[in-house]
Amino acid sequence: MTNPPSVAVERVRVRDAKSADGHPYHPTRYEITDLAEIAEVLAVWPDEPAPGPGSGGPAEADPGVDHFVCMCMEHEADPFDATDDPAIRPVPPVRTGPLARLLDRDAPDGIPARHRARWVAAAPEALRGYAGAMARGEDPPRPVRVPLAAAFSWQGAIREAPTDAASLLAELAPARLLVGAATEDLAWAVRQTDRLGLDAAVRFFAGEEFTTRHPKRRRVPDTARDLLLRHARSHRPRDLPVLERRLLRMPDDRVRRS
Repeated sequence: MTNPPSVAVERVRVRDAKSADGHPYHPTRYEITDLAEIAEVLAVWPDEPAPGPGSGGPAEADPGVDHFVCMCMEHEADPFDATDDPAIRPVPPVRTGPLARLLDRDAPDGIPARHRARWVAAAPEALRGYAGAMARGEDPPRPVRVPLAAAFSWQGAIREAPTDAASLLAELAPARLLVGAATEDLAWAVRQTDRLGLDAAVRFFAGEEFTTRHPKRRRVPDTARDLLLRHARSHRPRDLPVLERRLLRMPDDRVRRS
């Protein structure tokens, strides 16, 4: 990039086409906020060619043609792509050379792979092997003894770069551990998890996977139910009405079965 930007770039936005044969857990849009990675991207940014004859610029517009901008909903600009903030740089859809290599979702030395590697390193130790398999694009089986409390905590953990190329993994990997788990086990995990895990637990119990279960499978022991309702009331009030309707009461077991 021969002409550095006059305003420091704080984030780079990348949009990728959905690929049937590419990495299955790679988002179609993500952001690069690490300053060193931003510098790498800008170092290989393609030069913008100067407009020339026949380029279709404003000076060559046909005065006899009325130009208009379509305002219908399907043509409305996506805020992710459209920004006038010079600190945000959207990556051009057509990439070649070093820039294409750097942003290749499947390149082991590319920026997306780095984001996935950082996400794996931050996973709970008991789930790091499972996280690594998903980061490689595999669909690993659920661990034999899934620590559901850790899964809730993992999903609710605050990430330094929540919109990076590992954002889809951060949502789907813990969810795969929770879907299909018995309500009794999930409720016990609610009692064991931390505050951030409670936030993820509220999202799960208010989500479709749980709310569509048979009423017999929506009976939650009183202690876990009260924890979920209390957290939703103070931190996620929009989920409270769903929880109040769909979490059916059930007395606590005096002894937790192993």
